[in-house]
Amino acid sequence: MTQTSENVTWLTQEAYNKLKEELEYLTGPARTEISAKIAAAREEGDLRENGGYHAAKEEQGKQELRVRQLTQLLESAKVGEAPAADGAVAPGMVVTIAFDGDEDDTLTFLLASREYASSDIETYSPQSPLGSGVMGHKVGEDAQYELPNGKPASVKILKAEPYNG
Repeated sequence: MTQTSENVTWLTQEAYNKLKEELEYLTGPARTEISAKIAAAREEGDLRENGGYHAAKEEQGKQELRVRQLTQLLESAKVGEAPAADGAVAPGMVVTIAFDGDEDDTLTFLLASREYASSDIETYSPQSPLGSGVMGHKVGEDAQYELPNGKPASVKILKAEPYNG
């Protein structure tokens, strides 16, 4: 799980290893594969009308952007432990909140970096208005954050448990 403060990103050892593995793949086998695709498309002739060539070059650009993102993230990463199950909201926790104290209107989300975003659970960054508003609060407490329209909103922390995904 991650916790970001200024230029430091906290990662569990497992998360660090996973991101490092992805970076090694992208800078090794994936680069070789994309170079081969570009070379094969180049051999087909006129590059101005060669859709395969342009698609491969675009894929290469996206891949290199991801390499730069991962490199920057891992350079600033500090490896630490997953958050404690003490009921306090922290990065790496699955949090359930009730809007305006209405326990029928709830939201459950993972408080973590976008690196953890998945289709399994909604993810909010610790720097987002909601994320920073609930950070540090304990189960049973109320927390405030600012809506996009500038108005304040209140939520009640119902659950905060370490993410085990």
